[in-house]
Amino acid sequence: MAIAIKPSVPAVPAAAGADARFEGLVLDFLAYLELERGLSRNTLNAYRTDLFQYGEYLSAHDLDALHARPADVADFLAELATGEGRPACSASTIHRKAACLRSFYKHLRRDELIGDDPTAALSAPRRSKKLPQVLNYAEVQKLLAAPRGSEPTTLRDRALLEVMYACGLRASETIGLEHGDIDMREGFLRARGKGSKERLVPLGRQAIAAISAYLPGGRQQLVGDRHEAKLFVNFRGGPLTRQGLYKIVQKHARGAGLAGRMSPHTLRHSFATHLLAGGCDLRAVQEMLGHADISTTQMYTHLSGERLKQVYFSAHPRASSD
Repeated sequence: MAIAIKPSVPAVPAAAGADARFEGLVLDFLAYLELERGLSRNTLNAYRTDLFQYGEYLSAHDLDALHARPADVADFLAELATGEGRPACSASTIHRKAACLRSFYKHLRRDELIGDDPTAALSAPRRSKKLPQVLNYAEVQKLLAAPRGSEPTTLRDRALLEVMYACGLRASETIGLEHGDIDMREGFLRARGKGSKERLVPLGRQAIAAISAYLPGGRQQLVGDRHEAKLFVNFRGGPLTRQGLYKIVQKHARGAGLAGRMSPHTLRHSFATHLLAGGCDLRAVQEMLGHADISTTQMYTHLSGERLKQVYFSAHPRASSD
């Protein structure tokens, strides 16, 4: 039997219909995810929200999580799909919630709190294979050239965008970078990915040049005499937040004529797609992105394949002739 230890997730009130016993099961599960599997705070919060929604459903239908049947779990997911008085959930959202319930019940079975797993034969709607938004190289160049001037925040923005595109970083990895994670002499960056896993990613010349300009002329001006470990800081000299990063990317996307097409993750998608289109090995891209499963990286092969078709039909003299 696992010992219930509260995870270090910010306290979020349980759903009104979730009883204390169910809340205890959820907290024990979250503690397992944090302490033994090292999941991030954002992931833990998402699991907590999904499970308390499930607990509210159970209470409203006089059901108990430990005695739920496969039909009960299926009805919960079906209600999410139809809406039942609230906006219906997308197939990808239901897929995520189904995965959460599978993991939850697997944990309960491992702790011998249940005999049969009601999610064992559960089937959720298939997620649509929507390809991510990607910029072509000309658009990336426009974006990277958008921060103009020599003000401290401009030097920061230029270095920020160059690093995100050069290394394919997630937003959380970018704002989590510390000054000591950059090795400009060797040309590498240390990123901390999901589950606190670290990886080394090469830094290109342009990114190194942008950081070299930012550190003395931008960061030092913003931080002043204070000690600040984070590489990228806000205008007050404190750590840059996810919201701050998003605003910076959106600001320069508008300046480059890319409004509505950009998010911090767009540069990560573009990084992977451009590497594969240029002939980079899929395994190498997987390692640089920090993907645990290569199937996640393989979606970019579809994108680079489309790009190759465009190049072929625009360049080959007989590709589109009658």
